[in-house]
Amino acid sequence: MSKQKWVITGFLVLVLIVAVLLLRLFSGDEDTWLCQNGQWVKHGNPSAPMPTASCGAPIASPTPTPPAQSDIEVFYPQPGATVRSLLILEGRARGSWFFEASAPIKLLDGQGKEIAVSFIQAIGDWMTTDFVPFTGELKFSASSTINGVLVFNNDNPSGLPENSKEFRVPVIISPEQATVVKIFFNNDRLDPEFSCNKVFAASREISKTQALARGALEELLKGPTENEKLLGFSTSINSGVKIQKLTITDGVAKVDFDEQLEFQVGGSCRVAAIRAQITETLKQFSAVQSVVISIDGRTEDILQP
Repeated sequence: MSKQKWVITGFLVLVLIVAVLLLRLFSGDEDTWLCQNGQWVKHGNPSAPMPTASCGAPIASPTPTPPAQSDIEVFYPQPGATVRSLLILEGRARGSWFFEASAPIKLLDGQGKEIAVSFIQAIGDWMTTDFVPFTGELKFSASSTINGVLVFNNDNPSGLPENSKEFRVPVIISPEQATVVKIFFNNDRLDPEFSCNKVFAASREISKTQALARGALEELLKGPTENEKLLGFSTSINSGVKIQKLTITDGVAKVDFDEQLEFQVGGSCRVAAIRAQITETLKQFSAVQSVVISIDGRTEDILQP
């Protein structure tokens, strides 16, 4: 066969291959079922039986699996909060998170280096599958402001890795020093009959650099935290009250509030509760033996029943 004939033959074979490929490309699978006008139609000689699904029906999206409810909820600190040298932790966790009513916590820096360790303590019966309020205290020191993470672990007496749980809260670690003060609320669990002037202490952390008495009062005016509410704490003081002046002289603390303190306040019980909350919060400090409350400078006609 001459060279010219070889070239022609090769060209014809190439054209045939291209034609077959184009036919398959534009005609689709030869042996399959096609959906036409709402019906399944044979194309070629398919080996598979006719589909049972409705022809042309949209494909249903898979139902997402709802996320499992967390075993722990941290009320304080919140993600991204700045934490100081003395940190009070608040939240709730299922009873299974604890062993002997406690569970470990640790504070790590941005590189995962351990800065401090402590524990949270369940408040109440922890032998339950329900949520139980907890509190904790973590002390640490830092030389500069850095990123960190607070790690909550369940207490895992078995030591088995598959039983271990972890919850992380990113925080900003501050070198600022902090201290704990007490603030006083009513509490319907500790005092079910609600003795109006009977109040109970809750703890708050504040900066050591601020005036402690004023700082404690400002925390009092914020009202109870979510964790404190779970523990039965409540306040009789209106929201939005502002301190206008506070002085402490010769054992007497004189504190002046704006008129919001007595806005729509009525009844001798509530008045007694408000006075008790303010007085006991200030009298925790050794420099205070008595408290005088005023509103816009008035003392005589305020907080009337």
